[in-house]
Amino acid sequence: MPYHIIWYPDTREHFRHLTARQRSIVFDSVEEQLVNEPTAETRSRKEMRPNSLASWELRIGDLRVYYDITEEPQTVIVVAVGIKRGSRIFIGGEERQL
Repeated sequence: MPYHIIWYPDTREHFRHLTARQRSIVFDSVEEQLVNEPTAETRSRKEMRPNSLASWELRIGDLRVYYDITEEPQTVIVVAVGIKRGSRIFIGGEERQL
């Protein structure tokens, strides 16, 4: 059974700091990779160390999608979208520590 995708309202602000092409890549990748088996670790998906943002990370080049998962009902909750530059993460145009 496929997972339902929910976008936190804050992600709208995060998308304002991405180009149209980057937004398209994020939407396509989330649909492709997180609808089925979002908990399966791959080269681009991994469970994160405990932090205040999210439990999972989807890497798409220099883009990052941070999400949580609920099993009842099966839902992927996208909590943040950012850009990685070197060892720094920018979410909504601001540097964040994870």
